[in-house]
Amino acid sequence: MTETSVLAPAQPFTKDERDAVYKAIHTRRDVRDQFLPTPIPEDVQNRLLEAAHHAPSVGFMQPWNFIIIRTQQMRDKIWKAFSSANEEAAQMFEGDQQSKYRSLKLEGIRKAPVNLCITCDRSRGGKVILGRTHNTNMDVYSTVCAIQNLWLAARAEGIGMGWVSIFNDDDLKSLLDIPPNIEIVGYLCLGYVDELYQEPELQAKGWRKRLPLEDLIFQEKWKPEVPT
Repeated sequence: MTETSVLAPAQPFTKDERDAVYKAIHTRRDVRDQFLPTPIPEDVQNRLLEAAHHAPSVGFMQPWNFIIIRTQQMRDKIWKAFSSANEEAAQMFEGDQQSKYRSLKLEGIRKAPVNLCITCDRSRGGKVILGRTHNTNMDVYSTVCAIQNLWLAARAEGIGMGWVSIFNDDDLKSLLDIPPNIEIVGYLCLGYVDELYQEPELQAKGWRKRLPLEDLIFQEKWKPEVPT
């Protein structure tokens, strides 16, 4: 087989296809509470996992695994671990920020019909991985790309997704029997929603605003901020 026989023309998308991609990007939201109890059909779930599995990965090592959690019993145990870490997190903020933090509804673990823990096996592919020879974090970055693929596919399916990052890893590993050498990259909540915030929830609730893009683009070299 010659190299040219496995190549295909790099045709741009049609306008409708292109608009759909950008719509998924711009309307994607981190859903924390608005999940419906409607089950996700297995074929839809498989499409989402296929989208994740088709993410770019350094050295084509595909370091991810997907742990699907559906039972209420397990989700309750995980919520308790989250709740403990969330209280620790709240104590790190002061004054109005702590009050705002506590007012955020973070009920996805118990409300979303599907929870998904995505891990990174940093040993997959051997000791020396093409593209990871100088930046050893590239496998973790690849796993994050899988999560982003899944998030955009979920948006296209009308499924909300929330990324829960407030855990003590040892607690989650113990509950899910994750080996010590496997790294947890994302804990996700997935479920249908009937409405989404028109802007990121944290922006809508006054936590932070989106930074102006023009302030984040430098040309040729890093441009330090000018003190005010």
